[in-house]
Formats: sequence, C-alpha cells, structure tokens
Amino acid sequence: MTDYSPATSGRESARPPRASLWDRIGAAGRQGVVRITSGPVAPYQAAVIRIGFSLTWLALLLREWVHRHELYGPGSPWSWDMAREWNASNGGFSVLMWHDGRLWFEIVYLAAIAAAVMMLVGWRTRTASLLFMLGVLAIQNRNSFVGNGGDNVLHIMAIYLVFARCGRVWSLDARRSADSRDDGRDVVEIALWAFFTAVLVLVTALGQLSTGWALLLWGFVLAQLAWWAVRRYAPGEPRTVMEMVGNVVHAGALLTVAIQVCLIYAVSGWYKIQGLQWQDGTAMHYILHLDNVTPWPALSHALASSSLIVLLMTYGTVIAEVAFPFMLFNSRARTVMVAIMMFMHVGIGVLLGLPFFALAMITADAFFLPTAVLHWLVDRVKHAVQWTRGLRPVQLITEKQTEPVHRRV
Repeated sequence: MTDYSPATSGRESARPPRASLWDRIGAAGRQGVVRITSGPVAPYQAAVIRIGFSLTWLALLLREWVHRHELYGPGSPWSWDMAREWNASNGGFSVLMWHDGRLWFEIVYLAAIAAAVMMLVGWRTRTASLLFMLGVLAIQNRNSFVGNGGDNVLHIMAIYLVFARCGRVWSLDARRSADSRDDGRDVVEIALWAFFTAVLVLVTALGQLSTGWALLLWGFVLAQLAWWAVRRYAPGEPRTVMEMVGNVVHAGALLTVAIQVCLIYAVSGWYKIQGLQWQDGTAMHYILHLDNVTPWPALSHALASSSLIVLLMTYGTVIAEVAFPFMLFNSRARTVMVAIMMFMHVGIGVLLGLPFFALAMITADAFFLPTAVLHWLVDRVKHAVQWTRGLRPVQLITEKQTEPVHRRV
C-alpha cells in the first residue's frame, strides 16, 4: 500500500492520483477564465461573421430594391393588417408595424441599408449592431413567407452579433482606436445614442413596444450609458470590471453562434437520413429537376443524368452535415471540413439559384476557420488587389514604349 503520510526529511511524499487530476482540471479552468476575461476571444472570427452577414443582408436589400414594395411594403399581397395580426400571434417584432405609411416604409428600408453598411465597414460597431438587428427584424418580420433558410440564419445571427465585440479588428473602429484613446468623448457615438434614446422614449410613450422588447432595448441604452460614464469618469478598476463583463458576454455570444451552426448541420443531416430518397441515394436527382430552383436547367439536368454523381452528391451531403460537429475538435480536420461545406454551398448557390442562402452559410462556415488561415486568406486578397492596381501603370508604360523613338544622330 502506498504511504501518503507527511514527507520526512530527504523524502517527498507521493501525491494522490485524484489530487493530480483535480489540479489539472482546476488549472485548465483558471486558464480558461483568464483567457475569456482578459480580452475578446476569437476577434478575427467575430469580424468574419460581422462582414459576411452584413454583406449578405446588404446584397439582399439592394437586390430586392426594385421589388421592395411588393415583397415588404404597402404593395405586398401580405397586407400590413395581416402582418400585424401574424406578429401579434407569434411574438414577432418589426418597427414597420408602427405605421402603415409608404414614407415610413422607405425610411426603415433605407435605414436598414445604412445599418448594413455601418456593420460592413465596422463604423461605430456597437451602435450599428443594434440598428442592424432592428433592420433585419423589421424587414423579415414584415413578410416572413418570402424568405428561406438563409434568411432564418441572418435573423438569428443578427441577434447574436449585438452581444459580440465584432469590431475589434478589420474595421474603422479598430483604426480609430489605434489613433486615439477610448475615453468616452466620441461625439458621433454620443449623438447616435442620444437620437436612438429619443426615438425609444417616443415609441415607449406611444405604447408601440411590448414589455419584453421595452426591457431589452432600454437595457441596451442603460448599459451603453453606464459604459460611457465609466470610460469618461472612472477609467480605473470600474472600467476593468466592465471590460471583463463585456468579454464574458462576447465569449458567450460566439459560443452560441458555434452551437447554432452545429445544430443547423446536425438537425439537417439527421432529418435527411429519415427520408427514403436520401437513404437510397436519389434525392439530388429530384432536387436538380425542380423548375423553380434550377436557374441553369441544362447544367442541372446534365448532373442529374449521371447516377454516380447523384449518388455521391446525395450521400456526401448527408455525411458532411452529420459529421460536421464532430470534426471541429481537430484543427486540421476542421479546416478540411469547412472547405468541403463551403464548396457544397457554392454548388447550392449556383445550381439551385440560392446565392444569399449560400453566402450566409459560407459566412457561418468561415467562423470556424483558424486565425492563421484567415490571415493567409486576407494576405492573398491584399496581394491580388495590389497586383490589379499595379497592372494599369505597367500597361500604360508598355503602350508608351511601343511608340517610335526618334534620336538625333
């Protein structure tokens, strides 16, 4: 039997195996707490979903600009009264339900575009994330029957982005914070929140907000006011505590994003397994023959004519979706799986004519890419931009050199 008695001189007592295991668990827990509270985790991944989802939403709004009245506005078959009754039954929130006028619709639509641009470039991201969420909810809840899975992903992720610090890198905010101190004297941000608070006071007084949304929006306002007061008047320990709280909330938001994406793939894959066409490997044959989602019929029918291609696409889709959550624990396997899912969604966007769904899901996939891979991709984009910029001067010089040169003898 092992002796765990106190150590005598010249001899060190053996430690119990369980004590060693608990020490390692405790050390890992303390290291995790320090990592979460010391700074925003995964800042580049947060920037990726900010850029990707805002770009998707902006492209969708601009694409539907011509048909905005028929889809979401006064000219929609889904009338304002029907939408109001539907949102009252399911608890949906939309600022378009505050008034049924055409002018109000145009203001909200343009504001949604402006908020998407603010998020895309990372300008006043903390304010833009809230406006971005309100814009997404306003448009989508006005007529929720014209969307698809990509719109649902945008709907959910817009809420998560409000709680994430997604403007720390690759944004105008990051460039501005590098040039100046964040001491609460940002006049533009103060003006934006003052205007938002005035609007919130008005709609609250008019009774346009439910109790839940009133508490949520006023909670954001009070939290922003407290953050501004700490930055302005208490930059010491109170600011450190609030920074830690913000970092914890940020980490929770990103964890929720990761869980949400895993649930999307897992549920989709396991539901497909229950279908007979997915079991016998013929599901993609019928999908590629749907007239309303085949913008390139010749290409779709050519792929559907090959039994081997149909079988590989059908089983490959199911295997990739079911395996996705389990492949995230290894960095190399995760990168390969993310590349496979991105390639799959590119195919969906092209073959099935769902570009916005594909772009939203590609953004969700890119969230799992390692930071080194993201830096490598950004470097490749920068080199490509620099190469295209340097191409024109070279061409101009070449054209000038082709002219005859006359020299004096």
